[in-house]
Amino acid sequence: MSAEFDPKSHVAHMEKVMGLTIKDDWRPVVEAHIAATQKAAELVLAFPLEDDVEAAPVFEA
Repeated sequence: MSAEFDPKSHVAHMEKVMGLTIKDDWRPVVEAHIAATQKAAELVLAFPLEDDVEAAPVFEA
């Protein structure tokens, strides 16, 4: 990513975009979940894959 991710700014922006109202008591929890999701996404995106790899359409155990 080229810019530092700011969960507080992201939550505030998406609140407006989606027409939501987040109560002040819940805001820190929502921001913490967004920050955790961003960290998980970084791990997934950092995993090296070759260009010709495609996701499996069906997973079988």
